Amino acid sequence: MSDKSLGAANQQATRQMWRGASETTRRAPLSKKEIQAYLLGALHDGSLNKKKRFRITQKGKEWLKILKALLKQIGYNSWIYKEGRERKVYALETLANFLDFEFNPLKLRKSGERIGYIRGFFDAEGGIPKKAKDRFYIQLVQNDKDKLEKLKSLLNGLEMETGKIHNPSKKVDPEYWRMYVLANSQMDFVKQIGSFHPRKIKILEKRMKI
Repeated sequence: MSDKSLGAANQQATRQMWRGASETTRRAPLSKKEIQAYLLGALHDGSLNKKKRFRITQKGKEWLKILKALLKQIGYNSWIYKEGRERKVYALETLANFLDFEFNPLKLRKSGERIGYIRGFFDAEGGIPKKAKDRFYIQLVQNDKDKLEKLKSLLNGLEMETGKIHNPSKKVDPEYWRMYVLANSQMDFVKQIGSFHPRKIKILEKRMKI
C-alpha cells in the first residue's frame, strides 16, 4: 500500500474510532500486527502491576475503552476500574503476553505497523495544545532518550522531519526528554499517524481540519 493510501486509511480509522469503541474498532482497517504495534506504543503510558499485569491509567476512561476494544479484537481480555472513590482516574489491566516494555520498534518492517506504533506512542506520550489560541505543535516526550531516538528514526523513515531531542530543564528533571515534529511535517503526521485518543482526535479535527 502506498503512503497516500495508508494516510487515507488511517484518517478513516481515526474518524471511526471517534464514533465509538466497540463497533468502530471492529471496522477499523487494521491487521492484528498493526493493532499489536499500536498497543506496544501505547504501553509507554503503562506499568507492571504485581509483576504480571500490564496497567495503563488515565483521567477518564474513553481512551481505555478504545484499548480494551482493540485487545478484544485480537483475542485478549482486559478490565477497566476506577482508582478510589474520589479520584477521576481509571486503570486498564491486561495479561496480554505480546506486550513488552523492552520492545524494539525498529524491528517493525511494514509501514502500517510502524505507523501503528507511532500512533500508540503519540496517544500515550504525545502533546498538542489544548487551547485554540495557542500556537500548534506536536511533541513526543519520554524519560528514556533511547526510545525517542528510535521513534525519531521511524518518523524520518516515513519522511517526517523532527527537531533535536532535548532536555527542557536538567534542574527540573534530568531524565525528561522531548522532541517536536517540525512544522512542515505536522500535516503529514496528522494524516498518516493520526490518533485513536478521543481528546486528541477532537483537538486535531479542529486545529488541522482532518
